Amino acid sequence: MSLKNESAIKIAEFLLQIKAIKLQPENPFTWTSGWKSPIYCDNRVSLSHPTVRTYIRQQLTSLINEEFGAVGAIAGVATAGIPQGVLVAQDLGLPFAYVRSEAKKHGMGNQIEGELKPGERVVVIEDLISTGKSSLAAVESLRAAGCDVAGLVSIFNYGFPQTEEAFKEAKCVFHSLSNYNVLIETALKHGFIQESQLDALGAWRKDPATWGK
Repeated sequence: MSLKNESAIKIAEFLLQIKAIKLQPENPFTWTSGWKSPIYCDNRVSLSHPTVRTYIRQQLTSLINEEFGAVGAIAGVATAGIPQGVLVAQDLGLPFAYVRSEAKKHGMGNQIEGELKPGERVVVIEDLISTGKSSLAAVESLRAAGCDVAGLVSIFNYGFPQTEEAFKEAKCVFHSLSNYNVLIETALKHGFIQESQLDALGAWRKDPATWGK
């Protein structure tokens, strides 16, 4: 087993154990978009667990070093990407900034908070990639500000085919510590779900917009 796969499994185990991820195919959640979902992911819970928080920080730092090499700054996507980004920037000894979902309506009207130099090679940190819209909006804001976005990293990724296509179209490389396939395998192994629930969980990932309707 590769170190990356070991890390992906361990992240999935941690997120399930601390209930940052919940799986309820028979009692689905409703997302802000209106989608019905058998899974709910709130990686902010990890911040309250020092062992998990430290492991995630270490793995994000290693992932950035391995995939992107030398970078000039870290940018977090507001709001959940901010604390993870600060931890990683501290680890790497790099400047940190974060990107709001929209520009402030007061003060300087900033959308990017912090100081990033034009041409700076930046890695974006997100806690979770679902459709990728908020992540790619942050990437575009940074590019518009003159930054050289090397790519984006996240803790978890649902792995929707349309999301991968959106990142390709935006010409943005992305990597995640763990993903939906690893999560489901890990959840089954440790008894968080039963085999009888696998079909519903697989069907949701293939077509999340219409699942449960």
